[in-house]
Amino acid sequence: MHAVVRKFSGTGAKELFDLLEAKKGDIETLLRKVKGFTGYTLMRTGDGGLSVTVCKDKAGTDESVVVARDWVKKNASGIGVAPPTLSEGSVILHLK
Repeated sequence: MHAVVRKFSGTGAKELFDLLEAKKGDIETLLRKVKGFTGYTLMRTGDGGLSVTVCKDKAGTDESVVVARDWVKKNASGIGVAPPTLSEGSVILHLK
C-alpha cells in the first residue's frame, strides 16, 4: 500500500476546509472512484488542515493527487489557497 498526505496552511486554508466539510459527500464519491482506493482522512489543524489518502499502490495515490488538485481548482480557485505540501511513502501499518 501507498499513502499521500496533503497539508494545506496559510491564506485560504481554513476556508478551503470549510468548503471541503460542506462538500464531504462529493469528495467521498470522487475519491472512491480512484483505482486501488483504500482509505481517506480529512483533518483540521490549527492553520488549515490535511488529508491522507491510502491506495493499494503509488499509481492510486498519484491519481488521487490529480483528482484533488482538479477539484480544488474547479471548486475553490477563488479562495486563494496555496498548493499543499505533499508527503508520500509506503504504508507500514494500516488499521481500519
